[in-house]
Amino acid sequence: MKYVDEFRDGELARRLADRIAAAVRPGRTYRFMEFCGGHTHAISRYGVAELLPPQVRMIHGPGCPVCVLPIGRIDQAIGLALDRGVILATYGDVLRVPASPRPGDARGEPLSLLKAKARGADVRMVYSVADALALARANPDREVVFLAIGFETTTPPTALALQQAAREDLPNFSVLSCHVLTPSAITHILEAAEVRAWGTVPIDGFVGPAHVSVVIGSRPYEHFAEEYRKPVVIAGFEPLDVMQAILMLVRQVDEGRAEVENEFTRAVTRDGNAAAQAVVAAVFELRPSFEWRGLGEVPYSALRIRPAYSRWDAERRFGIEYKSVADNKACECGAILRGVKTPVDCKLFGTVCTPATPMGSCMVSSEGACAAHYSYGRFRDAGARAGADAPATA
Repeated sequence: MKYVDEFRDGELARRLADRIAAAVRPGRTYRFMEFCGGHTHAISRYGVAELLPPQVRMIHGPGCPVCVLPIGRIDQAIGLALDRGVILATYGDVLRVPASPRPGDARGEPLSLLKAKARGADVRMVYSVADALALARANPDREVVFLAIGFETTTPPTALALQQAAREDLPNFSVLSCHVLTPSAITHILEAAEVRAWGTVPIDGFVGPAHVSVVIGSRPYEHFAEEYRKPVVIAGFEPLDVMQAILMLVRQVDEGRAEVENEFTRAVTRDGNAAAQAVVAAVFELRPSFEWRGLGEVPYSALRIRPAYSRWDAERRFGIEYKSVADNKACECGAILRGVKTPVDCKLFGTVCTPATPMGSCMVSSEGACAAHYSYGRFRDAGARAGADAPATA
């Protein structure tokens, strides 16, 4: 297949659903975590869950970079914009993530970057880090800070921008780096007591990320298959990609295999993009630890800017220190990101928490599990839950 439409063909989807149903074993339950928010979105949007047999359950993972950004990091960006007067530039879906109330604010209202903008902060949405560089060139008398978020997919452009700033000796540009790493998060999930000890989140395998794997390749996932005996199938973001990956995972489980397989062969290789990896390694180094929303502190799971580029490191330039901030107690976003709960398990879901009025990060990003369920699946989920809770009748 060559074109997108072929990967959304309804008849092919039904055939794949029949093959999955034929492959599952009676009495066996299959629980697969789709790590990436793009897969969660595809599953909800195209009704993939409804095509799967009841023995196959998909568990939402933490693979949405906006969703896993902790409140303390957003507070840092808001502080730079309101207290230091910088032009704060970042991607659009970050702007609405709820953060903390401002100290001494009588209203006690949790801010977001968008609300900070309404209070006079110079916050600007950009489509790329190159736009932030352009802002710095166009405003030589202002400090421009780019809040950089994302997994391995968006890290190479940030690295290239820092190299460009160094070549130009651009004095008023810096980056607040919140780039995080996929393999470390998967390891953290597999080591969590909920998975390893308590058994409350049994995971039989992973649908591996698509765009991330284009950069890092399939090799980094081989550790999970060998060490934890968990199969991984890297899949594209189209519905037939996801369904084919699920079929491949079912077959691995049935055959007692735990291997890394690549469904997304049209874009992913074993070793990934060497040029992208090289530029990231030249500019970034590992952080000893980084807080993820929902996962807590995860060792060696994020990147910081190397000392050679410290002039363009916003943390060093402005002397920023990180302070952890607890999530809203009523919001179940953290448990949803860990796969412990689903969006409909949250009391706020679909009532006070909607895409128009998000209470947590999972409802902000279009790739967040709550936003995907609200937009495509919440009524079906609510109906199914109500039916399950209803008393049996003769």
